[in-house]
Amino acid sequence: MQPTLQKNDKKAHILIWIFSIIVFLAVTILDRITLEVNLGFDPHIFAKLSAGVNSIVTVLLVIALILVKQKKYELHKKLMMITMILSVLFLVFYIAHHLFTGETKYGDIDHNGLLSDDEKSIAGSLRYIYYAIISTHIVLAGIVMPFVLYSAYRGLIGEYTAHKKLVRYTFPIWLYVAVTGVIVYLMISPYYL
Repeated sequence: MQPTLQKNDKKAHILIWIFSIIVFLAVTILDRITLEVNLGFDPHIFAKLSAGVNSIVTVLLVIALILVKQKKYELHKKLMMITMILSVLFLVFYIAHHLFTGETKYGDIDHNGLLSDDEKSIAGSLRYIYYAIISTHIVLAGIVMPFVLYSAYRGLIGEYTAHKKLVRYTFPIWLYVAVTGVIVYLMISPYYL
């Protein structure tokens, strides 16, 4: 299979790190900002769309793995490019959701932003499971992005051995992040206002 891109490691390193840092900063900073805007629709639709995109990404990642094991490299490459585009779309929905809705606390039944002892009791041990999942999801999502981009770059320039070495670690982390993104949505969405 012919490379899609011309090799330019210096430019790739710069672009991958600039993109990764910008996305990390955007998510970190915009996660703390809430815009009080009446959109004319429920802004939690962005969370639903994010979860939908994550579900599709999960399925496509598994199909892409099967395709590469079947040596259907061209189809694998196309599917992975679609998966990366969908991941960018996910980021847009994620940022929009947090910008227009603010933070939702797990167990906050009365939506006042505080967890009373009664709310904690009602949420029970699921609260700890939620926090364990969301913590690992957030950390791994922040870590995996440059590795996904480096993996894609190595594949697109035809360095398949390096691509395969990176993907051995990148793929399971990306898959975990996609799956847990859906789980987090399913767990937190009952507490949306």
